[in-house]
Amino acid sequence: MSGKAWLAVFGSLTVAGCGGSNMADLEEYAERVKAREPRPIEPLPEMKRIDRFTFEPADRRDPFVIDRQSAEVAASPGNGIAPDPLRRKEELEQYSLDSLDMVGTLEQLETTWGLVTAPSGTLYRVRVGNYMGMNNGQITRVTEEKIELTEIFSDGDGDWRERQAAVALSQ
Repeated sequence: MSGKAWLAVFGSLTVAGCGGSNMADLEEYAERVKAREPRPIEPLPEMKRIDRFTFEPADRRDPFVIDRQSAEVAASPGNGIAPDPLRRKEELEQYSLDSLDMVGTLEQLETTWGLVTAPSGTLYRVRVGNYMGMNNGQITRVTEEKIELTEIFSDGDGDWRERQAAVALSQ
């Protein structure tokens, strides 16, 4: 017999095996399930009443508006070095510098970009002026070997200090 003949015989046996089976067990089970008494539906839980509260600001400051005067007073320590409290944090500032890897550089329109991977595996493009690291590290220079930063950190006595840091190209 050829391959087509075997296929035809096998196909007809498969179809014949599916038809005319005894489904009495299934029908009997379905009838038993239909004959059961329905269970009562549980009532919905009672909703707790929440007291209303009306906020009366009077002479208090609005928590949704930045008070620039207070921020300037808080940011003016004795040595004149302090991070900008009004600056929006950048994505790479949530990671410590030692968890970031420089993987290369890219030059585009006379700007040298550093390519940095975060612990999440995401690749970021950074340049001079961007921030990264958890100590307000601002990028001051990007070379093919490393990304140089100036970090501003608290010395514990209420003053702020600057230090140089770098993220080197990983091998």
